[in-house]
Amino acid sequence: MSNFIQTLNDAWQRTNSLLCVGLDPEPSKFPGALAGRPDAIFEFCREIVDATAPYASSFKPQIAYFAAHRAEDQLEQLIAHIHAHHPGLPVILDAKRGDIGSTAEQYAREAFERYQADAVTVNPYMGFDSIEPYLEHEGKGVIVLCRTSNAGGSDLQFLETGGRPLYQVVAQLAAEKWNASGQLGLVVGATFPKEIEVVRGIVGDMPLLIPGIGAQGGDVQATVGAGRTANGTGMLINSSRAIIYAGKGEDFAQAAAKAAMETRERINAFR
Repeated sequence: MSNFIQTLNDAWQRTNSLLCVGLDPEPSKFPGALAGRPDAIFEFCREIVDATAPYASSFKPQIAYFAAHRAEDQLEQLIAHIHAHHPGLPVILDAKRGDIGSTAEQYAREAFERYQADAVTVNPYMGFDSIEPYLEHEGKGVIVLCRTSNAGGSDLQFLETGGRPLYQVVAQLAAEKWNASGQLGLVVGATFPKEIEVVRGIVGDMPLLIPGIGAQGGDVQATVGAGRTANGTGMLINSSRAIIYAGKGEDFAQAAAKAAMETRERINAFR
């Protein structure tokens, strides 16, 4: 059985892409043809996935967009569709869970057994206890929030602790103490390329999930230069809204494909 890191490495090489397409479906932004359909969220995302898969190395559905619309069953359907029709492209469930003990065990079961995700995002505020239950699921990836792309992230992540900012302590713990499974990654936002470089220096070749290059305006050249590993990979560079809402009409899937292709090429120009 292949594990998350292996699947990811294979996908990077096979697709020649570092693009992770984020799936944040908001029905109010769907084209008219999908209006009122009970399966609108699945159909919208399925079309986006099928159109962008040739240019992506992973997909990242954000669970809140499904749960808010009582569409968890459509999320199950969507991940099953990705595995069946685009095998080898890992699915990261963006849930940012942060609980401990038996509650965290249930969240891990939800991500890996119910949804069959290859990896899940988690919040490390409660320490290793909030990460360990996910590591019990052999071969599954755990992507830990480290330095996020939102402005308020600095409220905590830049607090000095032991003479350095907290996000660097998180990176070191992830690399040296928490990664017994070898399946850990970190979230580091594209809006802070200098910090991507610092984190890369701390964690070696650990994969970095990097949001913020699309609608949040992160600099692609600076991001790639700061985060790439020696072989030009090591990053899941995420773009969501800039791709999935690239077009507003019935040709939304073709518009998404074009945006995904252009984003992949923009990233590859600096690898």
